[in-house]
Amino acid sequence: MGMAKYDRLLYILNMLRSRKNLNAKKIAEECRVTERSIYRDILSLSEANVPIYYDCGYKLASDNFLPPLNFDFDEYQFLKLALKSSPLNSNEKYSELASKLRAKIDAVIPKTVKEKQRFTTPTTEVDIPSTELSDKENVFLGLIEQAIENTIVLELKYDALESGLSRRKVEPYFVIFKGRAFYFVAYCQKKKDFRTFRINRVKSVGLTSERFIPKAGINAQSYFEGSWLVFSGELVKVVVKFKGMAARVIESGSHHTDEKIERIDDNELIYTAETRGLEEIKKWILGFGQDAEVLEPEELRASLKEIGEHLFKSYADDI
Repeated sequence: MGMAKYDRLLYILNMLRSRKNLNAKKIAEECRVTERSIYRDILSLSEANVPIYYDCGYKLASDNFLPPLNFDFDEYQFLKLALKSSPLNSNEKYSELASKLRAKIDAVIPKTVKEKQRFTTPTTEVDIPSTELSDKENVFLGLIEQAIENTIVLELKYDALESGLSRRKVEPYFVIFKGRAFYFVAYCQKKKDFRTFRINRVKSVGLTSERFIPKAGINAQSYFEGSWLVFSGELVKVVVKFKGMAARVIESGSHHTDEKIERIDDNELIYTAETRGLEEIKKWILGFGQDAEVLEPEELRASLKEIGEHLFKSYADDI
């Protein structure tokens, strides 16, 4: 579906200010409308005293009627990088919004910034791994956002990792991107508690006629406090001894908001963190293999021991 005409006119205007050699076909493809619609849009802009002419593409005779934004070069580079690297670009709605915003920014930057941009090689790229949403999941995301904005109860069919497929009614509060995926947090009427739902495990979603009154204090800033990623639960103190390459990796950056590192010698260190739940930190520790040993809690040691015994049996014939 193409843009609304008013949005499209502004978008075309910004494109003409920032790009060259744009013919009706190229503009129509970006706006997702027919070339005939673009010809009518060009006429509408001309009738509004926007000076447009054609010379190997549509151009503006003057853009003095649109004042530039007072961006300096670093601010402009940062905005472009932030828009380009956002995981929201995997969503059709937000990808289109980002594209329109980039066009508007390019259209109103000062000439000095525009000239510097032409001769500057980008120095920084940000690649945020994400699980891309399917077309169906993008539709689900839109319905979830609509329900959050209007405090509408949702009816879900959800495939949970532990309990499998179930139907439930939930009161959604916010959508968040964590790790590699999009999640939303909602109060589950079935479980009588808040739950975190991964959007690509939603099998169906529908708006009900029910409304809910949001509970105070539920927000993305505080909800995941103490979690390793998205799991919740009681706070647990985890102590791990790392050695060799793993120890150097641990020292190279922060891995959790509540962590402490104590060097034992040149080869070993003790890592301590308080996190909610053990499943996510267990997977992280397993990634270090034989260079990590859990000292506490005993529950986590036992779980890893069980995994080790299973691996030994699985590969025993190869030894």
